[in-house]
Amino acid sequence: MPSGVLERPLVRRLAALLPVALLAALTAQQAFADGRALVLDARAAGLAAAAVALVLRAPFLLVVAAAVVVTAGVRALGG
Repeated sequence: MPSGVLERPLVRRLAALLPVALLAALTAQQAFADGRALVLDARAAGLAAAAVALVLRAPFLLVVAAAVVVTAGVRALGG
């Protein structure tokens, strides 16, 4: 591939955003899929708790802790 193509602003922006998009897709697949079926279980609740903590601009460790605590709580309650 010619180096001039890789230096274009659009290609550079896409290369910067591609890992984020792939990670988001992997997270969604792991949280909401069980084989070939969509599921809403404790993982979804934990992901929602992490999203709320991120919106509130919590530190990363608090985001992870919120996800863990909510997921464990939902599983303990039978979900």
